[in-house]
Amino acid sequence: MFIRNQRQVRLISYLDMMRIIMWTRSFGNASARHECGSHKRGQALRRWVSMLVTSLLLTFYPQRSRAAETTPDPPPGGTREFTVKGVVKKIERENGQVIVAHEAIPGFMDAMTMPFRAKNPGVLAAIQAGDSVSFTLSVNAEQSWIDHVVKISARTPSPTATNGEPAEAAGSTVASHQRHPLLNYAFTNELGRPVRLGDFHGQVLAMTFFFSRCPIPDYCPRLTKNFEEASRRLRDTPGAPTNYHFLSVTFDPEFDTPTRLKAYAESFGYDPSHWSFLTGPSNRVAELAGLSNMKYQRDGVFFNHDLRTLIIDGGGRLRMVFPLGGNLSDAIVQEMLKAASTNKPDGKSISSSHSSYQ
Repeated sequence: MFIRNQRQVRLISYLDMMRIIMWTRSFGNASARHECGSHKRGQALRRWVSMLVTSLLLTFYPQRSRAAETTPDPPPGGTREFTVKGVVKKIERENGQVIVAHEAIPGFMDAMTMPFRAKNPGVLAAIQAGDSVSFTLSVNAEQSWIDHVVKISARTPSPTATNGEPAEAAGSTVASHQRHPLLNYAFTNELGRPVRLGDFHGQVLAMTFFFSRCPIPDYCPRLTKNFEEASRRLRDTPGAPTNYHFLSVTFDPEFDTPTRLKAYAESFGYDPSHWSFLTGPSNRVAELAGLSNMKYQRDGVFFNHDLRTLIIDGGGRLRMVFPLGGNLSDAIVQEMLKAASTNKPDGKSISSSHSSYQ
């Protein structure tokens, strides 16, 4: 802006000078009409004006052109790419994933251990647990993947498992009907109100675990998007039951306060009459996660964690567990509709005999 203003000032100055010169020329021609040598003075004056105009054009317009040429293009949107280095902890070839204890990724996330999905699973054949690797991590609003995987150095794999390493994820499984006190845990929702799972007796529940700072779109954001899409499909399906509720439980209660949860929920267009975001004391969240066979462990400001979505029928019976991520919207809707229409007599209630949790 300062350079452009300078050019404008110089242009105005040149134009003022030209007006003065032309006025002087006119005056000079009138006064010297009968004087000897006026023709020569007129030629000299015209050459001076021509040089001045040429100077003006070379000074202003080329600079303006160069300024236009060096104007940076707007930053590209969409996919971001990061170069990542780390040590391979485990390879899940059947899922096309590799678990890596990676270094900090500047501008994206701190160092932690987490799974990454390979764009081409074939590249995982060249590496093994213990190898030091580098790769390119690509992230957009919907998903993430890695490619350009390069082995930096090989290392003998450790015989012991890494703490906090996510467990292997199988397909959806019918839940074992083990009795535990899920329905009596006290939590706080995104509106700052106390909530017990038992408050939803008679409603089909879909429950998952997440933390709002999760930076990988395939993980916590995908689980939340599953609920967003499933709730919209239930709402828009003619004749669908209305006695259902979605529960998203944070395992980062120190950061995920009710205020932050509300903002996060609103970013997914949630309906509070059918979807709650819950927080609570870390020990209660940990116990609830353990009873749901959900593993997580803090790693700096982030977490290493499993992916788990549970379907609970209106009688408090755990009907289905999805121990994986990805697009589960249709499957969640199907299981919720099934849970709403059935009440198997052999199903054991997961409600507790405890009347309260002190």
